[in-house]
Amino acid sequence: MLAGLYKRLSFIGVVLTFILLFTVACGSQNSTPTQGTSSPSPSPSTGASSPSPSPSAAGSPSPSPTQAAASPSASPTTAASPSASPVASPTPEMMPTPTETSGSGGVSGNVSLTGAGSTFVAPFFSNAFQEYSKQHPNIKVNYQAIGSGGGIEQFTAQTVDFAASDVPMNEDELAAAKQANGEVIEFPVALGAITLAYNIPGVDKGLKLTPEAVAGIFLGKITKWNDPAIAKANPGVKLPDRDIVVVHRADSSGTTYIFTDYLSHISSEWKNGPGTSKEVDWPVGLGAQGNSGVASQIRNTPGSIGYVELAYVLESKMDYAYIQNKAGKFVEPTLEATTAAASQFPQVSPEKFSIVNAPGAKSYPIAGYTWAIVWQQYSDANKAAAIKELMGWVVTDAQESVAKKLNYAPLPQNAQQLAQQSLDKVK
Repeated sequence: MLAGLYKRLSFIGVVLTFILLFTVACGSQNSTPTQGTSSPSPSPSTGASSPSPSPSAAGSPSPSPTQAAASPSASPTTAASPSASPVASPTPEMMPTPTETSGSGGVSGNVSLTGAGSTFVAPFFSNAFQEYSKQHPNIKVNYQAIGSGGGIEQFTAQTVDFAASDVPMNEDELAAAKQANGEVIEFPVALGAITLAYNIPGVDKGLKLTPEAVAGIFLGKITKWNDPAIAKANPGVKLPDRDIVVVHRADSSGTTYIFTDYLSHISSEWKNGPGTSKEVDWPVGLGAQGNSGVASQIRNTPGSIGYVELAYVLESKMDYAYIQNKAGKFVEPTLEATTAAASQFPQVSPEKFSIVNAPGAKSYPIAGYTWAIVWQQYSDANKAAAIKELMGWVVTDAQESVAKKLNYAPLPQNAQQLAQQSLDKVK
């Protein structure tokens, strides 16, 4: 009897054991689906296997850093890791903010742009690009003020994304660039004045210089500050019997182009001699690199004079001349006088860009535009979008908010329209 009871109990134990094992097996099959075979620990915001991806990822041709697990700048809360949350759909708190995923318009993710060229525009570009990056943290701009000629060379070599020059590219430069990477687009980004800054002990700002005196000084024919050609226009000013030291650019410079263009307009001897170019054979003087280099050389050399962009002169509190314009008026280089000069040339273009020696009683005679140089076609569509948005802001909103405060004249409406139409072609 005891043996029979033992057999029954053994049978019941086997049945209970089988039921327990069956229950454990069923529970394992009903575990969370996010730990399936497709990925051991997917990111909750990548949307790779989730039926409800982040709205910022929908329809985007290139995912933002917060949507790509491989990106070095991915948010710690979204990068794939062993400790990632198994929740399939992201909560609102986990969603990236717009500045983490994209800028305005078509820019997606972080973009770094590089540019080089004009020192004339450097104070404006430096401040404008810094301000733009504050508003759009995903776009960073590195601009090197190496001179217009150097900027064009680097652009053609494709070591930078854009260039800036105070004179548009000439036929040879355009041909070389087109052969290197296709069509080039140029448009105005800044408008400024070139001053004749000087360091004459005892003589303050406002020395009056006629076109004849300016040409004579830079041709090396007027060599003393008390020369009659200078003294005649400055009655009552005690001019010293001191040698004139000319300071000019030593590098390939768009500022030099504008100034020598002015000299060619007012002096046939200059036009038929050194001529108009980014680099000329100077009859006289000391060379220095960039606008800042020329300004520094003038400040450190008593008796010197040279051509320097207005923003540098005002920032350094240097003395500068009032130049007699085509209407016979001595005009101070101001924003208003620069704008007055530009208004005389409403049809400005990369082919017709000179605005020196402008007519009009209020026009300052040595003024010019800086031109941005970009490719029509970029291999990186995201970079093209960033350039369009950045430069679109530079030629519109930044003209009043940044350029004007730094003593650049805001671009006239016709120049802004030319720039915007040109940017529409970039892709």
